[in-house]
Amino acid sequence: MLKPSSCNTVVTESEKENASRLTDAQVHQGDSMPFSLSGKIEIFYQVHGQGAPLLLISGLGGGSWSWFGQVPFFRNHYRTITFDNRGAGRSSKPPGPYTMVELARDAAGILDHLGIPSAFVMGLSMGGMLAQELALLAPERVRALVLGCTHCGGSEKIAPDPDVIARFAANTGLSQAQIIDKNLPFLFSETFLEEHPDRVAAYRKVQLNAPLQPEHAFQAQLQAIQTFSACDRLPGLRIPTLVVTGTEDALVPAENARILERLIPGARRLEFQGAGHALHVECRDRLNEAAHAFFSEHAS
Repeated sequence: MLKPSSCNTVVTESEKENASRLTDAQVHQGDSMPFSLSGKIEIFYQVHGQGAPLLLISGLGGGSWSWFGQVPFFRNHYRTITFDNRGAGRSSKPPGPYTMVELARDAAGILDHLGIPSAFVMGLSMGGMLAQELALLAPERVRALVLGCTHCGGSEKIAPDPDVIARFAANTGLSQAQIIDKNLPFLFSETFLEEHPDRVAAYRKVQLNAPLQPEHAFQAQLQAIQTFSACDRLPGLRIPTLVVTGTEDALVPAENARILERLIPGARRLEFQGAGHALHVECRDRLNEAAHAFFSEHAS
């Protein structure tokens, strides 16, 4: 395991302005919207910067806007690709249930559409499950893999408190703002919420500007998570992998990262002490730097 790290990110005024501009560009529709087709499903994507391709895969209910803290960093080093999973954002929202294999094929379809043979891949939460499935389905498409705040499903996963999941998933009848506020304690550590109200407010603004996910699509993605199972297949994976977790993750307990480290040959594990589930916000700089350093090791 790599040396444990805490998260000490400072948000400057210029960074707030950049994040705001990026968010507006991601959320507001323009004249030309880039989509790839996965069968009859339209998948919205965006490309930022130049360099080796990097595919960022968001979690449950998230989308391209989720990476407002990553795109400004990674676009200086990579051809950075973000997208909205089926059921979220501007992508198609067909009736469920969805499967993780379907979601992984959607992601592979973006690479096909862009003519990219292989890419670095980082997935968080449900996006980490999708990234595992992508790596297992098409290992030649993944140069190196960062899995954050995620698990391998099946009987080996360590589940959170059932009450946490019940409250997190209870969105029926709630407004976008109510859903966001309800979920803050599940996504961030208590310390982060108390000590960084400016960063919580920035996250909240991004989420409020994002397209509202219909209940049927949320449940369909949730079913993909519930039926996902990759633990028994991971020992056959031969892709450089970094597993990242927060020790105070209420949704995906940190023990799941230890399981992934054990099952994936040669995997490394990095723990952010005291951090919650939403590492891309709470540990933005440390996550960005760790992922970039890891991908740089495997650039050849």
